Amino acid sequence: MAERSADHPLTVACVLPSFAGGGAERVMLNLAAGLERGRAKPELLLLDGQGPLADEVPEDVPVRDLATPRLRRVLPRLLTEIRRRKPDVVLSTFGYVNIALLACRFLLPRGTRVFVRDANLPSLSLPNAAYGRWLSLGYKAFYPRADAILCSSERMMAEFAADYRVPEKKLRLLANPVDVDALRRRAAEPIRDPGNGARFVAAGRLTRQKGFDRLLELFAALPDGPDLTILGDGPDQAALTAKVDELGLAGRVRLAGFEPEPWRYYAGADAFLLPSRWEGMPNAALEALACGTPVIATPDAGGIDEVAREAGSGSVQVIPFGEPFAAAMQAVAPSPLDKSMRPSLLPPRFALPQVCRALETILTEIR
Repeated sequence: MAERSADHPLTVACVLPSFAGGGAERVMLNLAAGLERGRAKPELLLLDGQGPLADEVPEDVPVRDLATPRLRRVLPRLLTEIRRRKPDVVLSTFGYVNIALLACRFLLPRGTRVFVRDANLPSLSLPNAAYGRWLSLGYKAFYPRADAILCSSERMMAEFAADYRVPEKKLRLLANPVDVDALRRRAAEPIRDPGNGARFVAAGRLTRQKGFDRLLELFAALPDGPDLTILGDGPDQAALTAKVDELGLAGRVRLAGFEPEPWRYYAGADAFLLPSRWEGMPNAALEALACGTPVIATPDAGGIDEVAREAGSGSVQVIPFGEPFAAAMQAVAPSPLDKSMRPSLLPPRFALPQVCRALETILTEIR
């Protein structure tokens, strides 16, 4: 297949389960927004087009909502839609959807390439997944069939090569994209809870993966003064609310719910906390760095240690969870909030234009 000209850009069908407010969905929407239209023309195929990020779709990106959230019920319609559209590339970013598409790729139009990426490190996420053993078998059987696997970290690339027999020539490092300029414009008036102690913020789906349950227990052992805001919603909301009451944290911890534009909270905090039990490349932490807010993270948070090596001194601390994590929190000094934002701490390779140019190169060089 010859490289397309500006008159004939590559068509890229981006497959998402929904517009849920997670990092993987934000990554796909950022990529769709940032691709140069003369080189790649994105479109979105949604299993179910519900979710808080629906309003973030660029105006020139077509959306096809199949309105059926269950993959086993919607898969035939998804394959039919791909055959009808005949895209040059199908791009998918959730493991269970990736496996299904790769297993059925013989039903896709001839010449259609399938690119997949994963939101989490398999070695950490699959042991905690409901059907982790079957997913692991699916990875081994079908991921080598992909034309390219887009990895958010070198650690992820190493895992796919060693544990899932993916040829190294199919592995590509692609940073999570952050639209730094737009994000900082929207965070220009930081939000900070009143008080004299350090102000912390954490964000993500309220699930066991994100580790907010153990963060509350750790926070309860700290002296009075620090304040914590957790942004997000999810199935563990009721349990976390009860835990806040049980630990007597009602005056110090706020479960603020899902916030479509969390960046003002990041910009107003003294540190962003990432207590995750597993991750791929934590998008919220990257966005906090773009707001000038340092990050304290667990070693289980995917490729965050690679970010720590690139970022400036003190920008990212990767600390084992428990007493060392608590000590790092206690060492954070509160800073008076003024109306000027701190400089970005995010390494340049995560900026949206650089990531999209890298993806465009991958799209045209892998055939």
